[in-house]
Amino acid sequence: MTVTGIITALIVGLIVGALGRLVVPGRQHMSILLTMVVGVVAALLGTVLANAVGIATDTPGVDWGELVVQVLLAAVGVALVAGISGRGRRAL
Repeated sequence: MTVTGIITALIVGLIVGALGRLVVPGRQHMSILLTMVVGVVAALLGTVLANAVGIATDTPGVDWGELVVQVLLAAVGVALVAGISGRGRRAL
């Protein structure tokens, strides 16, 4: 993977993680770095899943079906990580 590919993956991961965080209702107590990690993992898994199901196609623009799969996976990931990391905290 080239440096450009890594930077692109980080940017896409940040965007997908932020969108996934917006989809999950309530307030999530997690850092932006953790959101970015969840987003990168969701972007990679979403691409693989979209290709396996046949949603992802080679389009000249944005592949909206693949993006929806990535954001849904990011929302699930954010909910899981926020739920796991927030277990020790008391509600205010």
